[in-house]
Amino acid sequence: MLLSENMMQVTLLSPLLLLVASVHGSPEFHLPIDCDDIYQHNNTTPSGVFTIYPGGPNSPLQVYCDMETDGGRWTVFLKRVDGTESFYRPWKSYRSGFGNVAGEYWLGLENIFLLTIRKKNELRVDMEDWEGGKAFAQYSSFSISPEYLNYQLLLGSFTGGDAGDSLSYHNSMKFTTFDKDLDMSGNNCARHYLGGFWYNNCHLANPTGIYAPHGSDSKPENSRHVAWKTWKGFSYSLKTVEMKIRSVKKCSYTQ
Repeated sequence: MLLSENMMQVTLLSPLLLLVASVHGSPEFHLPIDCDDIYQHNNTTPSGVFTIYPGGPNSPLQVYCDMETDGGRWTVFLKRVDGTESFYRPWKSYRSGFGNVAGEYWLGLENIFLLTIRKKNELRVDMEDWEGGKAFAQYSSFSISPEYLNYQLLLGSFTGGDAGDSLSYHNSMKFTTFDKDLDMSGNNCARHYLGGFWYNNCHLANPTGIYAPHGSDSKPENSRHVAWKTWKGFSYSLKTVEMKIRSVKKCSYTQ
């Protein structure tokens, strides 16, 4: 009787196993690594929140994809829009990521590393002031080292944008948080400027600083707010900032 039941289970399972195998072997079974993969699969996809798999099929990751700016395909790893999230956080939080991908968030250093080790990516930084002005800065390549090298920033050349180049000053820097001081300053830049970033000595860009409407800071010269020096100066607190990457290899899509 037991043998008969086992044979019946095998008989029932066999079609299911064949179905699973056929699905995984099918070109329709799609596990995107980044937003570029999502676009290549369907170039009419709108901007929004999607699931990607930079760490493999067992590690789904939600991310915001910008499918509109300059041809789209951008994977957003930092988004500041309204101050709902605190970015004054420890190394553990910056490593794993935090926030709401439908609003403000940081994707996580380990996830950014996995994204940038798979493909060569360019970087774009979009920002907005409180008067409705918008600007951007773009860089030819962007990647970071693994954690044992402290997620060092590896930035390519500045390729343009009316925001100017405030990020090259941070190139080759290790990531610093208030509980892990790896910057070039005698003090902890993250602790002083209230963020977590590839601080040098200390910054020309502070996209993870305190979110505050421009003019609300009694000492704006301290530049502890969200700042991009080459566009609005140290004392201006920006309204929005997004940092995003995409593959530099543009693949043609035919439907």
